[in-house]
Amino acid sequence: MKRYELVIFDWDGTLMDSVGKIVACMQQTAKELNLLVPTETAVRDIIGLSMDEALNVLYPSASHQTRQNMINVYREQYLQLNQTPSPVFDGAEELLLSLKASGHQLAVATGKARAGLNRVLHETGFTQHFVASRCADEAHSKPHPQMLQQLLQQLTVAPEKAVMIGDSIHDLNMARNAGMDAIGVSYGAHSAERLSAALPVAVVSSTPDLYIAITAQR
Repeated sequence: MKRYELVIFDWDGTLMDSVGKIVACMQQTAKELNLLVPTETAVRDIIGLSMDEALNVLYPSASHQTRQNMINVYREQYLQLNQTPSPVFDGAEELLLSLKASGHQLAVATGKARAGLNRVLHETGFTQHFVASRCADEAHSKPHPQMLQQLLQQLTVAPEKAVMIGDSIHDLNMARNAGMDAIGVSYGAHSAERLSAALPVAVVSSTPDLYIAITAQR
């Protein structure tokens, strides 16, 4: 019997190598609006959160108009101006294909908005791999468990038969809040040490190791 029926992936920093681009776009947005430029560490710490929640963390005293301006400038940076590459990680598609061949259902729970996720799924050709997805504009922001709860309900999977895969403590804490196992990947936003503090069942550093961790029997 499979350890997990459902494998839920974060997107940025887990399947797509986009952390560098997110950092560059957020810093350039701050420069254009004459705001205090956040450090790389500060931006890494908000990856996985919804944009509203991310700005609450980075700029807690900013006005509503300033935040809206940031969202607009950031979107322009990410979609049009910034040329930082953001490929899928080596081995990511092979991992998804292997998990599907092993009988696992695959889903996505991401801090991206729906339009952003749909765009990258189309660009990468990954749409076919996932049976369901939830985005930050469809539920409470991570680490609230609502995204995972909605996916479990939609797919009729018990929490103990699902696992969340993510590169951020927000992903792993969301899983814990949903009563699910989590596996951390240390090649994205947060280090293995930081991820381990959220008590995942494993922390891995490569997609082959991730396949082994997901498919290991209890």
